[in-house]
Amino acid sequence: MQNQKSVGIFGAGSIAEAMLDGILSQDIMPPEDIYVTNKQNDDKLQLLRERYNVKTTRDYKEILSKCRYLIIAVKPVDVHELLISLQKFITANHIIITLAAGISTKFIETVLDKKVQVIRAMPNTACKVRESATAITLGSYATKEAQDFAEEIFSSIGKVSVVEETMMDAVTGLSGSGPAYVYLLMEAMIEAGVKVGLPRWLSEELTVQTVYGAAKMVIETGESPKKLRKQVTTPGGTTMAGIKVLEKADFADLLIRAVESAAGRSKEMMKERSCLHKLENVL
Repeated sequence: MQNQKSVGIFGAGSIAEAMLDGILSQDIMPPEDIYVTNKQNDDKLQLLRERYNVKTTRDYKEILSKCRYLIIAVKPVDVHELLISLQKFITANHIIITLAAGISTKFIETVLDKKVQVIRAMPNTACKVRESATAITLGSYATKEAQDFAEEIFSSIGKVSVVEETMMDAVTGLSGSGPAYVYLLMEAMIEAGVKVGLPRWLSEELTVQTVYGAAKMVIETGESPKKLRKQVTTPGGTTMAGIKVLEKADFADLLIRAVESAAGRSKEMMKERSCLHKLENVL
């Protein structure tokens, strides 16, 4: 018999495990109400079963008969195949939460060819430390009940924003891919520290604390990054000397272009999936 607040997680990667850890740590549901499956990694399923005491299986019919909420945490390229496998078991009572980049709620509704509730979410890798910036959007048939549950589980791994689906590609480009931009910045800062004479361990330590402290300043003071930057940029001082180099290289423009490129790629991925689905229907 299907538990109305049970969850089946498709995919056992790092984000899926982070969600699992968050759900259980916040006592949103007991481990016996969670089923986890993946495509082929038996060792990972065994690890999750032993670590979290959840149930694991590759029997999709069993998962859908027991679980109302279905979290799709597989790679975007694998979503279509998974949906086809689930289609015959999906009912109007199921609620799908997809984490796949570039996969719209409309695409999932179309492939399943049913009036199923779908919520699209874009967390980021900081979910591993429960500091994700997650945006969610509702499909055509999703109810307030489904939204509330999605907000509850994603709040267990960070902060949640509800947005229109037209914003999701932009969300993907900004907060979904954003951690990588920050890590690249940190890599460069570490190398710069080494170049000007610091031992690598000290350069790493100072860089990590600097980035952490800067983010915490924005959060705790409530001031804008722009205002805080101006507060530490004294005319003729050392910070100004560094800022001038970044401005000359169009640093801000480069970051804007990076976000635009990632958002554009998210849109392209959706077009690719849609074309594939149309082609398969023709064949």
